[in-house]
Amino acid sequence: METLSNEKPLDVLRDPPKLIDLLIRLAVIGGLALVCYRAFSPFLGLMAWAIILAVTLYPLHQRIVKRVWGKQGLASVLLVVIGLIVILAPTALLLNSLADSVRGFIADVQNNTLHIPPPSAGVADWPLVGDKVFAYWSQAHTDLPGLVQSLQPKISELAGRALSAIASIGTTLLLFAASFVVASILMAYGDAGSRTSRGIFDRIAGERGEALWNLSIATIRAVALGVIGVAFIQAILVGLALFFSGVPAAGVLAIIMLVLGIAQVPALIVTIPAIVYIWASGGYSTSMAIAYTVLLLVVGMADNVLKPFMLGRGVDVPMPVILLGALGGMATGGILGMFVGATALAIGYELFMAWVGIPEVPEAVETPAPEMAAPATAAL
Repeated sequence: METLSNEKPLDVLRDPPKLIDLLIRLAVIGGLALVCYRAFSPFLGLMAWAIILAVTLYPLHQRIVKRVWGKQGLASVLLVVIGLIVILAPTALLLNSLADSVRGFIADVQNNTLHIPPPSAGVADWPLVGDKVFAYWSQAHTDLPGLVQSLQPKISELAGRALSAIASIGTTLLLFAASFVVASILMAYGDAGSRTSRGIFDRIAGERGEALWNLSIATIRAVALGVIGVAFIQAILVGLALFFSGVPAAGVLAIIMLVLGIAQVPALIVTIPAIVYIWASGGYSTSMAIAYTVLLLVVGMADNVLKPFMLGRGVDVPMPVILLGALGGMATGGILGMFVGATALAIGYELFMAWVGIPEVPEAVETPAPEMAAPATAAL
């Protein structure tokens, strides 16, 4: 491209040989980019999640480094072991509960052992859909096999999707573990990664590169810790409490709790019905019912304790943006896609607003100490 460096764009267009030369070079570059994308595309989701983890956990990684005599590799190994024990083990337990619930429901329907309680008379009074819901519910109570037969095509489709979801649970766990390992490697080379990612931002955005780089780091940590992190931890706590309390479908309720937590809906919406079930089922002694009630109330309000410690500062992403990103990511990429989608859409929103000047990018976005800012490189 050096031969064209002193030429004006219009001069190149008026010179066919130079224009052909330019088009060939662009075609070669585009072809190379396409080949690289196709080769790397199977790992895009994993790498995106690994980058988010690396940027988010880098401050913790650096604290561990100080306690292991400055050895970055040893700190990464310790962080992986701790993460797999603290996060992956309970997640695997709840996902296994989710799989068992789906499998058991399908088996009950196929064996005609599923019992549907009768609907209350008030269901028929629901606006718009009350009559249809009451009719289907009543038929399910009195003649479930007949209802299943009448809805056979839809039920077969739903059963297929449910079985596919069960099969993907193992893949999700493996991807989560792999992304954690990759993130630990990125954090071990955090300084080099930081310089690289900042250079990319400077190359793309010029003078505003560093400000946008800082904004990206702050957004990732604010969303990953303050929104998704809090929702994930609370969903795990609620799910484990439901699991050990013997409440049915604990894994399903944990997934529901995760989505509600991202949407900033109180966890009591899930825990209160579970408490009602514990007292109404008659399968618990009074002391056990009281203990499980206290446990569910405590974990249901855990976000009030977690948010002050984990909620990020320096960015203000609207909650609908995060929720849309989470739901869209879950629809396209499963459980891991939920986290990647929410974080990616939040970053895109913040960078777009900064680019168009709404609001202006601050001169210095509040970020952790310099040693904690270096991590972003590994991720980017």
